[in-house]
Formats: sequence, C-alpha cells, structure tokens
Amino acid sequence: MPRAKSVDEYLSQNEDWRPVLEKLRKILASTELEESIKWGAPSYGFGTKNVVGLGAFKQHVSLWFHQGVFLEDPDGVLHVAQDKTKAMRQWRFHSPKDVVVLRVRDYVARAIENQRAGKELAPSRGKAVEVPTELAMALAKRKAAQKAFATMTPGKQREYAEHVASAKREATKLSRIEKILPMIEQGVGLNDKYRNC
Repeated sequence: MPRAKSVDEYLSQNEDWRPVLEKLRKILASTELEESIKWGAPSYGFGTKNVVGLGAFKQHVSLWFHQGVFLEDPDGVLHVAQDKTKAMRQWRFHSPKDVVVLRVRDYVARAIENQRAGKELAPSRGKAVEVPTELAMALAKRKAAQKAFATMTPGKQREYAEHVASAKREATKLSRIEKILPMIEQGVGLNDKYRNC
C-alpha cells in the first residue's frame, strides 16, 4: 500500500478501522494540535514537536504519545510498543466503543502540557555501539562492508547492530546479516527509507 499523503487518504486506506480513526481524529481536531502526515500516518503536534500519532494496525488502532513516558496512566491503558522505544507509549483501541472521549481528551491534554513544559526524554548519545559477534565476523570477511560500516554514523551502526542482536534464533541473525551486508556496502542506513517522510 502506498504511503498516504493526507489524513483523508490514510482513512480511505484503512476502511476497516475508519470509525475508530474518525472518532479519535475528531477528538484530536478539538485540541490546539496541528494535523499533518508524518511517516505516512496522521501526526499531531505544534511547531516541530510531535505530541501524538495515530495509526491503524491489523489488530487495533493506536494513539502514540511521543513522550508518553511522562504521562501518568491511572487507567493503565498505555503500553511500551517496542523494547527500543524509551519515551513513546501506545494506547490501543479495538472498536469505536473503546474510545471514551473524556478519557482520551484528558490524556492528550496532559501530553500537550508536558510538551509545553519541555518534558522530553532525549535519545542517549555517545554510547558505544555494541556490535554482535555474528555481525562483526561477517564484516571481517567482507572488507568493503567493514570499511563502509566504519564510516557510518553511530546511529546507523546502532540500527544495524540492534537489528541483528534482536533476533532470537541464530538462523534469523544470519539471515538478517545476509540481507543487510549489501546495504552496508552501499552506505545505506537500515531505516533510511523512513527518514524525511
């Protein structure tokens, strides 16, 4: 499916979830947040700061609170979506009745207050990249890849290292390495295609 260029296009691409998406969009539109498309999905923020994202998945619709780590969660609805996301929190909805307007408004209002107060968990910088043994051995065998990897930014190196390290099975690690070595040789970052969307 091509990336949506507008929120209306995003809604039409996700017809199964449209009632939930529209209900959440209406709540977000009632705030001072500006609506835009980022990473192919609806995003809400002000200035250059993202506050909330909206996304449709196979099993649910999610509100993404970019600095959700600072939100009090009295209802216990916020989830850490991925191990590597330290600040972001996700609230999942499975039907329009799950969207309780006053509760959602309250969480969004507090997220806006936190953003205004400058509460932000910045990514950790300067931490040494831990290259998994399997990746280090593969790089040592392919000098072009080893040279290209050494010239990459620590952030790109970390993306590749974490991609390999996060695989649970040895076979998966080796399969991932086989796929990424040509990308490394080309100097392409693992997530470059998602940047500047």
